[in-house]
Amino acid sequence: MKTPMRHGVAVFLAITMCTSLFLLYSVSYNTDSTASSASKGASGEKAEPTRETVNTHRTPVPLQGYSGIIDHKPLKMHCSSCALVTSSGHLTGGGRGKEIDQAECVIRMNDAPTARGYGVDVGQRTSLRVIAHSSMQRVLRSRQELLNSSQDTVFIFWGPSSYMRRDGKGLVYNNLRLMNQVLPKIKVYIISWQKMQQFDDLFKRETGKDRRISNSWLSTGWFTMTIALELCDRINVYGMVPPDFCRESQHPSVPYHYYEPTGPDECAMYISHERGRRGSHHRFITEKRVFANWARTYNIHFYQPDWSPPPLPRNSTEATGSSRTQKT
Repeated sequence: MKTPMRHGVAVFLAITMCTSLFLLYSVSYNTDSTASSASKGASGEKAEPTRETVNTHRTPVPLQGYSGIIDHKPLKMHCSSCALVTSSGHLTGGGRGKEIDQAECVIRMNDAPTARGYGVDVGQRTSLRVIAHSSMQRVLRSRQELLNSSQDTVFIFWGPSSYMRRDGKGLVYNNLRLMNQVLPKIKVYIISWQKMQQFDDLFKRETGKDRRISNSWLSTGWFTMTIALELCDRINVYGMVPPDFCRESQHPSVPYHYYEPTGPDECAMYISHERGRRGSHHRFITEKRVFANWARTYNIHFYQPDWSPPPLPRNSTEATGSSRTQKT
């Protein structure tokens, strides 16, 4: 029974992919992107992002572990300032769009949109989009927005090694190659299995928890923040709450995704996943504790809501993990 079912899934995905690609190919490229830049923030104090000229003649160092889907070459990218835009409902009504677009690089996740009026709150530019294997079809369905940003946007896809294998059996890898062959101007990269192992090892080192034993998956937010540490000198994170936010009795209720206003509540989603023991879950709150700890060491700042991690008491052991974290 497993073989027919597996063939059926493969045929369904292949038909969906071909349909999406046909529609993608039928739309002409009309991209009008402007390169904007922002200053590198001071690492000590929290400050509002400001716009300055950056050196455009530098040569980025190749980043190992992220390879082009066609040529297998490593990703070359570096940004003085990055706006890492979450998908949280906290972004709605904030009016931070222009501020976000002032960063040299704007990083988004999965299929989070910038059109349909969302740009006022989340900005319109996208330099890098980190996408989970499970979100690939949703990204393809947003074909018009994908095309509008494709010539300047880098796409990094992550997924289990079985989906990314290059021997003809990696379903996601095969579909991504087909997409990039039809649309060769799109910059598509995948994360190698060795790099995926490094992400797992980093999570275990920072939390003391083995995500496999705890039956959990790292979130796209974890991959995105870690990738941003490799790419960016300063990271301004928009829409990420502090790790204890959902414990507050009077915390506001916002949707998990700003583009799904009637979707699940963000804190309900976080708590459900954090407490989950059966099935696959994300440890959203645990990850946010790590991010808050990293912000004590690295040039990471949080906006909408605006917050900074409190200083740790002297001789605190919580700082140990952050001191060992290195940009890989």
